[in-house]
Amino acid sequence: MRHFSPMKLSRFFSIALTTGFLGLVFPAHAVEIQRVVSPGGIEAWLVEDDTVPIIAMNFAFEGGTAQDPDGKEGVTQFMTAMLDEGAGELDSIAYKTRLEDLAIGISFSADRDHVYGSLRTLTTTRDEAFDMLALAVNSPRFDAEPLDRVRAQMVSNVRREEQEPDAVAGKVFMDAMFGDHPYAKPSGGTLETLGSMSGEDLETQKTRVFATGTLTVGVVGAIDAQTLAPLLDKVFTDLPAEPDLAVIADVDPNAGAQVHVTLDTPQTTVLFGLPGLKRDDPDYQAAFVMNHILGGGSFTSWLYEEVREKRGLTYGVYSYLAPYEHTGMLSGSASTRADRAGETVAVILDQIQRMASEGPTEDELASAKRFLTGSYGLRFDTSAKIARQLVALKIAGLGIDYFDRRNAEIEAVTLADVQRAAKRLLEGQQPTIVSVGPVDPKTMVQ
Repeated sequence: MRHFSPMKLSRFFSIALTTGFLGLVFPAHAVEIQRVVSPGGIEAWLVEDDTVPIIAMNFAFEGGTAQDPDGKEGVTQFMTAMLDEGAGELDSIAYKTRLEDLAIGISFSADRDHVYGSLRTLTTTRDEAFDMLALAVNSPRFDAEPLDRVRAQMVSNVRREEQEPDAVAGKVFMDAMFGDHPYAKPSGGTLETLGSMSGEDLETQKTRVFATGTLTVGVVGAIDAQTLAPLLDKVFTDLPAEPDLAVIADVDPNAGAQVHVTLDTPQTTVLFGLPGLKRDDPDYQAAFVMNHILGGGSFTSWLYEEVREKRGLTYGVYSYLAPYEHTGMLSGSASTRADRAGETVAVILDQIQRMASEGPTEDELASAKRFLTGSYGLRFDTSAKIARQLVALKIAGLGIDYFDRRNAEIEAVTLADVQRAAKRLLEGQQPTIVSVGPVDPKTMVQ
């Protein structure tokens, strides 16, 4: 969890705002990435930028919530929530107070494949910031008082999500798509697993996952390679070389299932999904452009036009590609009036089949490529965003020159490429459809 006190961080944001840090755009082609290797062998990708006296570092370890052992579902997210709740000789209050006094931001999180961390600091507190991060990474305390407090927060989240249509739909959807695969595990845990978890369980999970052999680091800001290298060692070299991870099998998402959960709500939430592509698939960029036209392009997509604009069935509808380490999905969502859920699903299915059989026009393709290339710079408007991008592209194995290549790859996508990707992913496919609301499942598809 990230801790920023408004009063303590006034000098951080006064510098950020007066220098334009929060709104400065760095064109992708202007981002020069250096490969830094520390004396201890820790590799990082660095974008050096002295525009503002701020350093942003993001990092990741392989082994996310899919690594939760059976009966310990939620342990990885519980562990990440506890890493800034005291470390070394500092208990929770002392640790957080020091972060606030020094205007340092440290946070941790997890998805199904990775555990993530981030550091944000002014250059004047650089050494102290890396010291504090080193404590959290190497010597978290998992003390009883913060353990019980964080546990109570997570239990409260689980109980609240049992009544939230979107959360219920998301859990049922992952169950429907992945069955007994680890990707279907409840990432936030259950009442039973959270209640039985101990500090030793969290420590064991951290030891299993935190290892230099699967570490990815991205750094952006007012720091050079020579200064960064020993700081990387300070944080990471005392970790084990290799993790102790369970083998996760590749999996093909299920298609064609229809699942309804009755919940007394004024609207019905609909999720749909099909097998997709991993990020390293040669057709990924073509599928990415195709999906932008189908449902990824907010106000210009086919789904938005047909479901919202023409029929007024929803305020929002979208689709997206979700590449995981061991699978890929093409998924989407809409919320609609309960009595029109069937019509909404029918229109979505029509557009999926239209994309498979007809595909877009040359004008639609050109418009999509203009948007996707023109908006790419928005991913580089802060140091923090660039640091996240560095980690993401290294995890995906896209290469240190990807920022320079990306727009050219999008521009190179042809109508035939999009049609091929659409047929591969959509032709003859029946999506898995999950609905949550008061509507009868039999009325979902008309």
